[in-house]
Amino acid sequence: MATKNGKSAICTKPVWFITGCSTGFGRELAKHVLERGYRTVVTARNPDKVNDLAAKGEALVLRLDVTDKGQIDMAIKAAEDKFDRIDVLVNNAGIGYFAAVEESEEDQVRRMFEINVFGLSRMIHAALPGMRKRRKGFIVNFSSIAGLCSFPSLGYYNATKFAVEGLSGALWQEVEPLGIKVMLVEPSGFRTDWAGRSANESKRQIDDYAATAGVWRSQVRAISGKQPGDPVRAAHAIVKAIEFPNAPHHLLLGNDAYEAATAKLEDLRREFSAWEAVSRGADFPKEEQEHGPRHAAHPAGPNQDKTLNVTTFPRPPVGGGMGVMAGKTTATAGG
Repeated sequence: MATKNGKSAICTKPVWFITGCSTGFGRELAKHVLERGYRTVVTARNPDKVNDLAAKGEALVLRLDVTDKGQIDMAIKAAEDKFDRIDVLVNNAGIGYFAAVEESEEDQVRRMFEINVFGLSRMIHAALPGMRKRRKGFIVNFSSIAGLCSFPSLGYYNATKFAVEGLSGALWQEVEPLGIKVMLVEPSGFRTDWAGRSANESKRQIDDYAATAGVWRSQVRAISGKQPGDPVRAAHAIVKAIEFPNAPHHLLLGNDAYEAATAKLEDLRREFSAWEAVSRGADFPKEEQEHGPRHAAHPAGPNQDKTLNVTTFPRPPVGGGMGVMAGKTTATAGG
């Protein structure tokens, strides 16, 4: 986050609050920031799995299930009581789920949304009042390359990460004028537990999807623990980005993430260009926009031109994710 003098707004000994620290990205990130001397709130559903991290520095270990609003409120209060503030909130907690869209079980899908989307949003709601009061803070939301590109067998996981992308894009437009930065982390395949015990799969598998969702699911499971991504290097990259004066909104992690995301951009450009005339033709012609269509008069609302009876809308910049399948099986989702 940049300040007027071009330096990072994160102080020299910041307070980090990280969810999902028992394994993977959360654990490696907690270890790294503690080793740098940062004060760190280390959280997990089972604190016994992260107690060892407390010996690495100035840590507060807390039990936290992001589906429990009461636990969230208590954890934020405990962090602010001990350290006076939260400088960096890292929403890392999340799970995966493998199933073709038609195979998916609603209870499993709802559980995933509860953790990946609503748990993340609850953390944001709880941390923002303190950050707004101080006019300073940094929110890191773990998305995935699956928040930019869709993959078979991951449709509903894609949906949770697309939701995180859209939420984060709106959030940074709302809070950056208040001095609060937002960054999305978008990893590809890393050696975390995401494709292992952290991801369930549907009980029912339909033969018609064996060559698409079935193959993809098998490939991702098969390379679990052998992915090219290194969680330790990822943790270092995240800290580097946060402490850079002009931190990015999107931090891709891994060669596969970079290649899949840039290929997706090219696919979008080609398709948009091919259909440009049809897309642009859906608006009123310019002369009708300027002089108004000859429709029956109607009462003018608050956003309507009272002379022309034409509704006008502001055109703010829009942030967030996009995606259809990038077509590269090695660009497995992560995070």
